Amino acid sequence: MARCFSFLTTFIVLLAIFSSIPLSSSTPFIVLHGISMFCQDSGTVYYTQTLKSLLRVQGSCVEVGNGLRDSWMMPMESQVKDACGKIKGMAHLQGGYHMVALSQGNMVGRGVIETCDGPPVKSFISVGGPNAGHSSTFPCGKFPWCGTIGQYYEKGVYTPDTQDHLAPSGYIKIPNDMKGYLSGCRFLPKINNEVQDDQSAIRKKRFTSLTLLVLILFQADTIIMPQISSHFGYYPDGDFSAPVPVQKTQVYIKDTFGFRTLDEAGKVKFFKVPGAHLVITVDEIKRYIVPYMK
Repeated sequence: MARCFSFLTTFIVLLAIFSSIPLSSSTPFIVLHGISMFCQDSGTVYYTQTLKSLLRVQGSCVEVGNGLRDSWMMPMESQVKDACGKIKGMAHLQGGYHMVALSQGNMVGRGVIETCDGPPVKSFISVGGPNAGHSSTFPCGKFPWCGTIGQYYEKGVYTPDTQDHLAPSGYIKIPNDMKGYLSGCRFLPKINNEVQDDQSAIRKKRFTSLTLLVLILFQADTIIMPQISSHFGYYPDGDFSAPVPVQKTQVYIKDTFGFRTLDEAGKVKFFKVPGAHLVITVDEIKRYIVPYMK
């Protein structure tokens, strides 16, 4: 983490240089924060303000729920609904906007793209997301309420009570428990259209309406499991031995939610950066993010 936020010095210099330059009228953007994050934490501020400085466009973070605690305890469906309502209320986004999603924010972003009847998302910049799912539970940290999270995990990740109260349970995809995942997990199977319903076609149409999908994977990431999930790759169904690229997954082969459609249209960019989870330099932002938001 030191590598990431030592960049805050560079970031402050950038602000000083660009603060007197007026904003352009180009497409605005939003940032969706990750789990254990909120709009005013140093990591989210780093992404939001660096992009504003480099792009000279209107940009802001959308607080999901009440921030840090809700990022853990609010189920994904509710997080999406909350973000959708806030985005629809932002007048400057009504002509369309770019979406930059950090970590779990990618799940919120996917939900907004596919289910929210708000303004259109142009490019979706996915930064270190568990996009194809997360293969195991992971610890909360040192917050005083983290013991509660362990208690939910102990009940079983696909039980109704855990799905109601623990956000990550909505995208944990245990490869050797596909039956439990498809029947008990309420969020990821839905937005992947692995479980079909009367909204499946609409979700696919909205996802394929993206102008561009940019996927950034961190090569030293120890949070996203497997790392290749950031590129929508994952373990084969029923096999926990070795993950495969997205093109060999069933959701791609069957084109369940439109990823294959976007990819074959040349609208998906796959990038890797050397840092740990969400650790990115200003130069890397310039190279892998900024060109796709112009």
